[in-house]
Amino acid sequence: MTLPLTVEEVPGRGLVAVALTVRAGGEDDPPGRHGTAHLVEHLMFPRGAGEDSGHVALVEEAGGMCNAETHRDHTVFHTVAPADALPEILAWEARRLRRFAPAPATVRSENAIVAEEIRASDAGTRLWDTVLAALYPGARDAYGTVAELRALTPEEAEAFFRRHYRPERAVLSVAGDVDAGRTAELVEREFGAWTPPPVPCPADRTAPDPAPAPAPASASASPSLSVPSSARPHGVTPRHEAPVPYHRDGVAIGHALADPRRDRGTYFAQAVLCEVLRRSRLPGLLTRTARLDAATVRCGYQGQWLASAAPDLALVLLGRAPGTGTDEAVGLWRDTLAELAAEPPGQEELRPALAVLRAACHRQADSLTARAVTHGRAALLFPGLDGTGPDTIPEHLAAVTAPEVSAAARALLTAPSTVRTLERATS
Repeated sequence: MTLPLTVEEVPGRGLVAVALTVRAGGEDDPPGRHGTAHLVEHLMFPRGAGEDSGHVALVEEAGGMCNAETHRDHTVFHTVAPADALPEILAWEARRLRRFAPAPATVRSENAIVAEEIRASDAGTRLWDTVLAALYPGARDAYGTVAELRALTPEEAEAFFRRHYRPERAVLSVAGDVDAGRTAELVEREFGAWTPPPVPCPADRTAPDPAPAPAPASASASPSLSVPSSARPHGVTPRHEAPVPYHRDGVAIGHALADPRRDRGTYFAQAVLCEVLRRSRLPGLLTRTARLDAATVRCGYQGQWLASAAPDLALVLLGRAPGTGTDEAVGLWRDTLAELAAEPPGQEELRPALAVLRAACHRQADSLTARAVTHGRAALLFPGLDGTGPDTIPEHLAAVTAPEVSAAARALLTAPSTVRTLERATS
């Protein structure tokens, strides 16, 4: 199968960005080897001696920069360089795919680096992943587990690579001062021979899977939340999980977002809803009560929406003042959400929220790297879905209406949710 390719011609800058997006992330890690996808990402940047090493040095010598990110459902490798270096960039990218065969010493050294990244990530950094796993048991973050990675062998790393790094599971996206036809010729020349041997794996995912069914609501969850009876979801009660050590006392609430592949309108409206809450409703809540001393909400992975396929979350973080219990804090949040569910926001709230979101999209679209990454994610994670490209997202945001924001709030109230108590870690 030929590697899928998207090319956007952006003349005049003299630069080109290349992104290779692969459907391989934390959720693809084999049992007992959590973090394999993360380690393989590192192994794609071989260091040391040998003709296949020094990928970063080659890119930098050509005047470029490169990096990568592992997510729970994909990994993306991105490079930006002078446009005239495109042939070399593509050649080096294809070469490290064809020649992936990490030596034991390389696995050990990169494993140590990954382990340090895992240890350096504190509870705040990984809170989104913790809440996702509480709402969707079995969901895996992209970091990994030090103890499990320590036992990973070069053969296991190579088997993971051969299973998941394949043309049918990847997209190459190019954006910049290039000619689309010439780029296609270069890609065919460099990647045409990329035909990994078949790897039998019946459970292998070769297409985006539908979102896993949320876990049923816990029957032991507290019924004392101060939510108006008219706004309470039918049969949906937040699931309470064990406390999480944190730098302060608080509450983390995860709400399942709509699946953009099935309900794009609600997903975009929920992104706007979160901005309305963040900009005006939550600051207003803090002025009305002393029971909370901090409140924020983020839409999507680490605040990046459309950065992963479903399931996705709206993550609410509340700071509990002394004497405030978890249930009381959650009740205050849900009352605030219920107000928007009952009455749409006015234009004085909606317009600034839309302006902030659209401005952020435009700033991101100014980056060629971001454009290439966005094109790759759109093609791999949201195939055929209109409105996920770097220039169409702001248009769909602008079309969101106040009644749709209100409906988005009702959807959050009735969607599965989970509650994690945050407790100040004691030394």
